[in-house]
This record gives sequence, C-alpha cells and structure tokens, in this order.
Amino acid sequence: MNYKFWQKKTDANKKKKSKTREWVDAIVFAVVAATIIRVFFIEAYTIPSGSMERSLLIGDFLFVSKVNYGARIPMTPVAFPFAHHTMPLTTSTKAYWDGVQWKYHRLPGLSEIKRNDVVVFNFPEGDTVAVENQVPSYYDLVRQYGRDAIHSQFTIISRPVDKRENFIKRCIGIAGDVISMKNGIANINGKDEPLKSTGMMPYRIEFKTMDFNYAVFDDLDLKMGDMQPDGPNAYIAEISPEMADEIKAFDFVKSVKMNAAQSSVIESGGLFPHDPNRVWNRDNFGPIKIPAKGWTVKIDSNTMPLYYRAIRTYEGNKVEQKGKDWYINDKIATSYTFKLNYYWMMGDNRHNSADSRYWGFVPEDHVVGKALFIWMSWNSEGSFLHKIRWSRLLKGIH
Repeated sequence: MNYKFWQKKTDANKKKKSKTREWVDAIVFAVVAATIIRVFFIEAYTIPSGSMERSLLIGDFLFVSKVNYGARIPMTPVAFPFAHHTMPLTTSTKAYWDGVQWKYHRLPGLSEIKRNDVVVFNFPEGDTVAVENQVPSYYDLVRQYGRDAIHSQFTIISRPVDKRENFIKRCIGIAGDVISMKNGIANINGKDEPLKSTGMMPYRIEFKTMDFNYAVFDDLDLKMGDMQPDGPNAYIAEISPEMADEIKAFDFVKSVKMNAAQSSVIESGGLFPHDPNRVWNRDNFGPIKIPAKGWTVKIDSNTMPLYYRAIRTYEGNKVEQKGKDWYINDKIATSYTFKLNYYWMMGDNRHNSADSRYWGFVPEDHVVGKALFIWMSWNSEGSFLHKIRWSRLLKGIH
C-alpha cells in the first residue's frame, strides 16, 4: 500500500537533457531576456559622430532609458536579435522582415519629453535610403541631382519607422513651441536659450600678440593648428562657451566673440523647409510653430512648405495640390488637425550637426528613449595609457 500517495512518483529512468540541449536552452533564455530588457527598459548606444560635442564625444558608450518616456512597442516585430536594420558583416541585407507591421503604441512613461533632454530617435528622413550612399540622406541627394539620376545610380530601399537610423540630439523645442534662431542663439516662445556651456560654436579669437606659448591651449584640448586664420592676430576656432570664458581670461587675448553666420548668408545645401521664399541659414531661421497633437493649422501656400511632410508622410495622408487648392484624402482642405506631437532636435555642436534645421520635425512615434549616462568612453586617438577617458565613466548626461 502506498502511504505517501500525496507525493509524485519519480521516474528513475527519466532522460536527462544533453549538454547541447542545456546550452541551447540557456542561449534562448539569454536572447529573450536581453531582448525584453533592450525593448522595454534600457539599451546601450555609442556616439559615432561629433554632432553633440563637447557634451558627448565620439567613443562615448551610453545607456538609453526606454522607461522615462514609455517603451515603444516594436513596430516591426520580426527581426534578427541585436541587429538594427542591417545584418552583421553585410552592407545591405535587411535584419528584419517588414511583412508584419504593428501600429504605433507606447507604454506609460515616467515623464514627457522636456526641453534640453538628450534624446535618441529614429532619423525622420530615413524612410527611404540610397544603400550605396546613405550620407547625405536620400532626399538631399534627390534635391541635388534629381530623382531619376539617383534611382538609376543607387539601390533604393525603404525602412519602417523603428528600423531607421538612430540619431541622438538635444530637444530644443517641444510640441506647441514657437522656435526661431538669430545670430546663433535659439529663441523658444520669445525667450532666448543660450547654447549649453559644453556645446560648440565658431568663435573669433583676437590676440594682442602672437608671442606666447601655444601649449597653454593643451589643457583645453585645443591646438593652434585647428584654428583658421581670420586677419592679423585673429583666428576662428570651434569651441564651447565654457572654453571661450577660459580663453578670455588669458592676458594675451584681446577678445573672444561668437562668429555666427549673418542673416543674409544663404546656406549651401538648403535648410528645412527647402522653400525658396524663406532665406534662412543654420544660425538664423524661423519662427516655426512645432505641431502638437490636436493643433489645427491653416493650409495655404505659406504653411504647407513647413507641414506638408508631417501631414503626408508622418501622419499617412494623401496630399495633393490642384491649382491653388490643397486636397487631403481627396477632399479640399483649408485646415488640418495634427494627430501626433512633434519635437525640434539640434546637436550641441551647432556647425557640425545634421538636425532639425535641415530636415524638420521629429514625430513622437520616432522617439526611442532618453540618454541617461555614459558607462564607458574610448578615445581611439589617445595613447595606449589614455585610451579610456576615465573622467567620463558613469557620467550623467545633461
């Protein structure tokens, strides 16, 4: 008689998992767990360019929070783990299958996007790509050389929102703001917003004499060879406001002034909205109203250059012009109410950044997350003992 009927019978002959099966199970678990963490909580990114110097440097490794603004549910759910848009060791093989596309949804977050947040987002103009020449953007290439020339020369592909190139910039304006820029100084809703102390702009440095030890600039990581001559005893240097204040204190320096472009200077390559009636440049533009969810804009020849792409591409409407009239989804339209919030993103390195000044608004469904802190910083040009920038390890991003 079985007096321990409540106990399960053990199978002495039960087959154990093979080592291979154990390894496979462990790898599958690790991939699933890591994917959940990357999608819903936190993800590592690297800084590939100098567009955010000196706030962020090339070789900085960051952690980006998905929790702060709320994690975006994957819009392209079928994808190769740990790859973004292209398979490793290839230049054009897709790392995803776009046969299944989910609508944009975002989980509740800890906060809304705020001005001056450093944000990772998908490049808005990255919906169409010339595979063999991805910099500049497809749209820049078409504006320069014409659509037929680009399509005959390059392989053209499209990418879903969440598989477009990742960019990192500072949020200068949020939905509903009115932004402009004059002489290199941003203005938000009528209030000047000076460049961050760690940002970069060209400054004109005039010296009282050139008879001084140039090594004095070493502590600022600045070399005379990096400066451009601009008249007797004067040079143009790309420096931060913080560096400018230090240089002003040198007794051999006469003056240090920001060297922004004049408002009459026409930008080569063109700025958003690429409208011949708007003579703007990277240091002087606007005012521009940033669309907000629920905001209604009047549709006419003045507003459509600014909002055409947002209405057509980002919000998925059919937009046509017939004579002087505009049609949205085959109906004549005199106004349009936006369905998404939008943001204005700019690099801290103002004269070396491809940002909203060139391609316009960032829709909310393109936002990936908030940059939190630098966990590692690698200087590829440093000596063997100075490859790691120790002072930047675990540094918060502000």
